[in-house]
Amino acid sequence: MKKILFAASECVPFIKTGGLADVCGALPKEFDPNYWDVRVVIPNYSCIPEKYRSKFEYVTHFYMNAGSKIQDKYVGVLQYQMDGVTYYFIDNEEYFTCTTPYGDIRYDIEKFVFFDKAVLSMLPLIGFQPDIIHCHDWETGLIPVYLKNEFQGDMFFWGMKSIITIHNLKFQGVWDVETMQELTGFPKDLFTPDKLEFKKDANMLKGGIVYADYITTVSDSYANEIQMPFYGEGLDGLLSARHFDMQGIVNGIDYQSYDPQTDAKIFVNYNHETFRRKKALNKEKLQQELGLAVDKKKYMIGLVSRLTDQKGLDLVNCVMDGIVDEFTQFVVIGTGDSQYENMFRHYAWKYPDRVSANICYSDELARKLYAAADAFLMPSLFEPCGLTQLISFRYGTVPIVRETGGLRDTVIPYNEYENTGDGFSFSNYNAHEMLNIINYSKHIYYDKKRAWNQIIDRGMQKDFSWNASKFRYEGLYNYLLGEC
Repeated sequence: MKKILFAASECVPFIKTGGLADVCGALPKEFDPNYWDVRVVIPNYSCIPEKYRSKFEYVTHFYMNAGSKIQDKYVGVLQYQMDGVTYYFIDNEEYFTCTTPYGDIRYDIEKFVFFDKAVLSMLPLIGFQPDIIHCHDWETGLIPVYLKNEFQGDMFFWGMKSIITIHNLKFQGVWDVETMQELTGFPKDLFTPDKLEFKKDANMLKGGIVYADYITTVSDSYANEIQMPFYGEGLDGLLSARHFDMQGIVNGIDYQSYDPQTDAKIFVNYNHETFRRKKALNKEKLQQELGLAVDKKKYMIGLVSRLTDQKGLDLVNCVMDGIVDEFTQFVVIGTGDSQYENMFRHYAWKYPDRVSANICYSDELARKLYAAADAFLMPSLFEPCGLTQLISFRYGTVPIVRETGGLRDTVIPYNEYENTGDGFSFSNYNAHEMLNIINYSKHIYYDKKRAWNQIIDRGMQKDFSWNASKFRYEGLYNYLLGEC
């Protein structure tokens, strides 16, 4: 039995702010329990829903020291089993009493330093000795550092491997060296340019990249892009140096949850054989619910996203008047930067029968939009993987994307001369290039309906379930364990 421990800051269904939670919630369930013992550890946030927290079982507790600022801290270990997976929760009310997993970055850094050391410290006490610890993003970046340094004094940890997965390189956990040394207890010789030091500060993600046995990202293209200065966020040189210890593995989605044939949250269920008749019914009902002009012939573009610079919303702002012509409707769902929230509110006021700005996040409304929209827009500046386009395929909605990261890897641009492809894409980060491809998609939608439906057919038949990705992770784990 091969033992794997996922360490992360969030995991569905307990706590979620982004795609990281989906990975840690869905992937462990995919492995064959006859050969793999995959477990997950996250913090015991007070904002985890009570329906789960009330069922957590006490395992053990101990007191832990790290640096001079983390002394005699209580560490509780709770566990919960669901869908054949054991979940552990690191408990400490001082650090994990919160309404959201993240807040002030200085405080976040301290609580995740605590979490990283607590994860390793608990293992001998709970009797679980993983072959590999699979760490996710900067919040767990110090686990490989502790593992290869302080914990090597205990033979329990000898031979234990670590992987770090980069879900978004933009966030790295950077703070000044003096504070980080006081929090971690690391000696000064770990804060050098070839280890944790980063532009005179200390960088938790860099520590993970340096000390992990292997590095993954969430798409092949993103793995290549972050080795270049534009995408590398200052770590491109280090990532290039570790090129042979890195690969990209595209994320998946839960095909049981995201299934238009059974999804109870959409208006009318359909599949790849019935979408031609039934998908338009979802559009009309959503138009009615959102106060848009009710007309199934309108070209509806959806956008579900965090409203930030990364998502290419400045491009949308530049040409929004051109996008929402008299034949087009635009529905956005999301929250984020106030400038973009107010931008969409403005256009909803300007075009009340064409634009619907839903400044919130609602899973039910998002699913209705996936089922109703004709196309989904993702003009990202960078996109490590992206889940929206994968869900769009599942619901027969055609993605319009910029060719970057996981969007390039998952969307095949339509070629009308060969009648191939399952979406539309543009390469340069340019508003008018984006507008041109949107207008081209409208042309196919209105003037070549048979070709449009064939695009949908190809998209709905793609397999982006976790079952497809898990085989690559199994291969990676076996490689690190010397079994391939």
